[in-house]
Amino acid sequence: MKKVLFCGQLFPATGEEVLRDQAVLIDGETIEAVMPRAQFGGEDYQVIDLSDKFVTPGLIDAHVHTNIDGELNFMEQMISETVGACTIRSLCNARSDLMAGFTSLRDMGSYGFADIALRDGINAGKVVGPRMLCSGLCIGSTGGHADSWFNPYITGMHEYGYVIDGPDEARKAARLMFKYGADQLKIMATGGVGSPGEPGAPELSFEEMKAMLDIANSRGKLSSAHAHGAQGIKNAIRAGVATIEHGMLMDDECIDLMAAHGTYLVPTIIAGDRIVEYGTDAGIPASAVEKSARCLENHQRNLAKCREKGVKIGFGTDAGTFFNHHGEQTYELVLMVRYGFTPAQALLAATKVNAELMRWSDRVGTVEAGKFADFAAFDQNLLEHIEAVSDCSFVMKGGQVCKG
Repeated sequence: MKKVLFCGQLFPATGEEVLRDQAVLIDGETIEAVMPRAQFGGEDYQVIDLSDKFVTPGLIDAHVHTNIDGELNFMEQMISETVGACTIRSLCNARSDLMAGFTSLRDMGSYGFADIALRDGINAGKVVGPRMLCSGLCIGSTGGHADSWFNPYITGMHEYGYVIDGPDEARKAARLMFKYGADQLKIMATGGVGSPGEPGAPELSFEEMKAMLDIANSRGKLSSAHAHGAQGIKNAIRAGVATIEHGMLMDDECIDLMAAHGTYLVPTIIAGDRIVEYGTDAGIPASAVEKSARCLENHQRNLAKCREKGVKIGFGTDAGTFFNHHGEQTYELVLMVRYGFTPAQALLAATKVNAELMRWSDRVGTVEAGKFADFAAFDQNLLEHIEAVSDCSFVMKGGQVCKG
């Protein structure tokens, strides 16, 4: 039977407007039509009454790690757990994201290709979860953000990502990720907060990044770069990357380059905010707290410059990092508003913009005929009460009610 959603307030994400008293007609997995409720005259539709709700397209988180969930010891888990155990945890985390309203995810690096196994299981209907775009293993350099820091006598595949040195190894790594099912490449252009070394220091050369990104771009694949420091950001953009993740230590030249090249920025404010908030008292290493505080220092100012220059800014949370738990990452929307975005801009980042970033705008991101029937609903108007986003009361994915 076909379904119809009666929406008291609908944010279709085609712009910043809110439509009132709408009827969204659903045929199978897709949206058939959107119209004022007063014009709906169908009798053969199952009615789902959201007249008292604020309805949005299904939310999209463009930066998660489904295989970790905010634990302090996630590196140790990789040498004590099997890939099977990791995959089960990934499934549980993805379901938590779905219940929070995220019907689509971009997994930004997993251990043992667990993200790809999960994506394939969801697509085959074997398990329930969000739509997923996957990276496989992150690709970084020896001693870089994707490497392990175990003593040299521990051998085997214990690194968080795939370690390369030189353009030839970089090309092989890119081809390997696509061979085993990756939708995109995730490269570690600079250091990070959670690993030794400086977050601003370049860790992949321009030549290494270009070798990988040439493979992705020649195949029409998406690409992303973990990049805090200005030089690493510039190298990645010039090498042809599609999205910059974090970007917390950028300079004005970075902003101009992103605007000129059409490079997306995914700010992940919550990742640094959680580390600073919980701090060393919670067991987070002092070095990570210090680096996070430094990364956040000018982030708000730089994001304002990005908006002024027309940089395309998506929504991502780095869910899975320290105390940044899956199913709770809608708090990033609250932080975006605190950092100067309007509530509508923040919601558009988590819907329409992210769909464009992931090259999925033909299927998700807005409430329009022909797109998947993916919805989230909330008890208050998020443009007036953005904090209400933490309490998602209804979720639909592909025409099937998942919550509510």
